[in-house]
Amino acid sequence: MNRSIDEDKTLEHLKMLQGRYSPTSYRKRVYQIRKFLLFLKVDWAKDIGPPAEPEYIPKRVTSSMIYDTLSYFKNSRYIGLVKAIIFLGSSSGIRPEEIYQLDFKDIDIDNRIVYINHNPSIGQSTKKKTSRVSFFNNEARDVLKVYLDSCIGLSRPFNKRLISKLFKDSPIRVKDLRKFFSQEWDRRGGPTSIKKILMGHSTKKDVDLMHYNYQNEEDLKRIYDKTMS
Repeated sequence: MNRSIDEDKTLEHLKMLQGRYSPTSYRKRVYQIRKFLLFLKVDWAKDIGPPAEPEYIPKRVTSSMIYDTLSYFKNSRYIGLVKAIIFLGSSSGIRPEEIYQLDFKDIDIDNRIVYINHNPSIGQSTKKKTSRVSFFNNEARDVLKVYLDSCIGLSRPFNKRLISKLFKDSPIRVKDLRKFFSQEWDRRGGPTSIKKILMGHSTKKDVDLMHYNYQNEEDLKRIYDKTMS
């Protein structure tokens, strides 16, 4: 079987893939093909080397970009929805998918708490497969109150399909709101450990968070308000 695998044709196929996919996606496919060929004991497979991982420079998201986006939507019939998701996302740091999965009861307006639940049985899941809380600021509270009061007849407050369509050509995307929160938190000198907890980052390689640093909901909210108010 090994003899039927032609090296030149394989390299030609890899070249075709390189032109079709992004560098990151191409690297994954090269690894998969190389691993399969090595499993088949194809000698020349060990010479297939994936390209170096491209350097990733995060997009810088600023307050002015947030307000440019709000200005972009100022005449939209969905301005209430847009403002709600922008202010919630940029002040809480939760993932877009987590926003889309929120139920009305998950947003505590009075206490400025958003509950991010891991409950696949009702269509809610998190990357770490655990539930957590985050918070939003007073400006987001005011915007959310107006929007949620208008959500008559909706099963959930944030519709993924509609929001994805609305933000398709906007100055920033919904995923950029999480970037803004992370960067703004650091610009204000907030503790990285607390940011990881609020954003639901993995703590597997963080000895302090895994074994020592425990903060309850009240502690987290106090630190959040000190940093983001």
